Parts: sequence; structure tokens; C-alpha cells
Amino acid sequence: MPAVPPASASPARQRWAWWPLLPLYPYGLRRTLVRELIPAQLWSFEQLQGLLYVAVPIRMTVVRLRRGLMLYAPLPVTAELREALRQLEAAYGPVRTIVLPTASGLEHKLPAPALARAFPEAELWVTPGQWSFPLRLPLSWLGFPAGRTRVLFEQGLPHADELLWTALGPLNLGLGTFMEAACLHRASGSLLVTDALVAIDPQPPEIFDADPTPLLFHARDRGDQPLEDSPELRRRGWRRLVIFASYLRPEPLTVLGWPEVLRRAFAPGLRNPRSHFGLYPFHWHENWEEAFQALVPEAVPRVQVAPVLERLVFPRARDALLAWIRSLAQLPEIRWLVPAHYAAPVACSAELLNQLADELAARSWAPDEGNWATLARIDRGLLKLGLVPSRPSG
Repeated sequence: MPAVPPASASPARQRWAWWPLLPLYPYGLRRTLVRELIPAQLWSFEQLQGLLYVAVPIRMTVVRLRRGLMLYAPLPVTAELREALRQLEAAYGPVRTIVLPTASGLEHKLPAPALARAFPEAELWVTPGQWSFPLRLPLSWLGFPAGRTRVLFEQGLPHADELLWTALGPLNLGLGTFMEAACLHRASGSLLVTDALVAIDPQPPEIFDADPTPLLFHARDRGDQPLEDSPELRRRGWRRLVIFASYLRPEPLTVLGWPEVLRRAFAPGLRNPRSHFGLYPFHWHENWEEAFQALVPEAVPRVQVAPVLERLVFPRARDALLAWIRSLAQLPEIRWLVPAHYAAPVACSAELLNQLADELAARSWAPDEGNWATLARIDRGLLKLGLVPSRPSG
């Protein structure tokens, strides 16, 4: 799908002042890539998000409705992002609706109030079960505009004549609530989801073209190696980022001790912030690509449940997830899936969703071993501390 170049790509127009509230890479400088997904109907606004250089795309989807635009899954509001939205408004009408489709996704929740302020005429819809930590505060105290914030399902559904809404949850996760609101845009056959379903491209996404540093950083084998650039190194770095983000610490990765890390740090040419001064605490074993091939076995993105959610959010809630996927399959005329992360749009259908549910029901769920071992240790630790329930209600 073609990218839409912004009118200005200067760093000053990519600044996000509120990044200390969620200090994720690339921190206060958020480049936005705009792509037209469905001609004159759907657009993808993409930024990067991650810890250090383990960064993956995060997406806000813009939907054209009969009377203006809807923004699904807010992103940090930069001057560049606002300008691109103003261009769409000039062609297709004003932003009328902003939807926060998740109760737990901080990466979408934190920018929602700023996005609402940028478009003061738009209604802001949120899922039930919104929560904050460590203190449970009213939404108005968190910056959500009291006079135009509505709760999905409880206070109605926006544009119900053009959109079909399906809820996953709410599920009680102990510390808070997990809920996700999927949305089918009937005119384009596009199913919008947030976190529960993803589709991972085997090739590096276009968002890295402007700055491939995260890919090149993780394509190396040692900290004293320079950040060299080539198509093969970009693919290598992307595959490592994917399994890193999916499993946190996959089986073929060893974290080195500080003596070994420091011995190879500060090499000539690497004494700069871009290369993290040569600090690279990772050792990848020879079979590391097998972990990526198991996760992304095909040449085109396939719809799947993100491993980190399967093991940390849904380990004891498979039935609720499967029921949601099967309910999505009953929606009419699905042609595309548009998740808030990784690849989009991805070909989708009722048959594919039912097949996914059948596969998930048949295989081992939320494993404890192999690439899943670190996620399993975290889950067991949370259970032992009583921070998550053994049987999530919902």
C-alpha cells in the first residue's frame, strides 16, 4: 500500500513532550508514517515503540465514515501527526470520533487525552474497565474530557449503522482489567483489533526505512561490531527484534554478564549514544532463526495470537479468547484484518478465523518450555505473589 509523505518531517514536528509518562523508545521523537490501506477508506498512522532498540510498529487506524473520520487506537500526538490528520480532514471531513479500544494498553491510553484536546469537537469513546496504577483515579483526573467521554457498550456504540463492535472481556487480571473492542468497518470489510491478534511480516516494515538503527543494532553478534547496513542485516535484525518482543527472552538468547559486556564496549567507532557505546549484552546461539521460523513460518503474514499475550494475559482464559475469535467469524463480509501492531492490512475471512480458533483449541496452550520459558517464569511469579488470579473472572 502506498505511503503518504508528510508535509514536514523535521524533528521539531516529531516531538512528543509526554514521553516520560511511558519512557519507551524512541522516547520524545516520534516519526509518523502514513499509509493508505484501503483507497479513500482506511489509513494507517504508524510509529515505533519498544524498550531500548527492541522496537516494533504501533498503529492508529483512521476510518472514513459518511460524516467524517474516526481514529481507532490513539498514538502520541505530534505536530507531524496532527498535520497529516488535517490533510485527511480537508479531503474527507472532520475527526468526529476517537476510540480507545483497550482497557490496559498504556501505549494507546496515555496519548488519548492529548488526541482529544487536539480535536475538541470529537467524542472520545473508551472501553469499560479503565484503570490506573498505583492509584485508581477517575478518567477526568487522567485528562479525559468529562463532557465528551463515553463508555463503549455501556453508553451505546458510535456509528452503529456503519460499524459492528465485538468485545473481548472484561477479564479481571488482578492488577487491572483486560478488555479489547474489535470493530468491523462494513464498507471496506476491515476488522480493526488492538492487541489480541497480530500478523507479523517476515520482512522489515517500511517504518524502519527512515532510521534502521534498531535493526542494525540487533543484527550484530558482538558489542564491538560496527553498525553496518545491508538488506540482509536489516532482515536479520528484524527477525531478532520479533522473537525478542514476542518472548522477551527466547531460548536461543543468552544474556551476558557485565564483565563480558564491558570488555567489548567502547570500541572505536562505537563511542556514541546511537550504538549505546558498544554495550550489547546479548549472545545469539546458532539456531536462533528456528525460533523466528516457528513463529513466522510463511512468506506472507498470518493471523495469530501474540505469544506474550497468550502466556501473560490469556494463560487461564483461553475459552474467552476462543469465543471472541469465533464471534468475530460471525461478522459479515470480513476481508481484511487491521491490528494495532505489526503488519496491516492482512487478508482475513470467517473461514480463517474459525480455523485459527480450531488450531488454538487443539494445540498446547501457553507452554512452559522452550521459547516460552521466560514468559512462564514471569506468570508463575505473578501467581505466587497473588498479583494475578488463578481463574480470571469475566
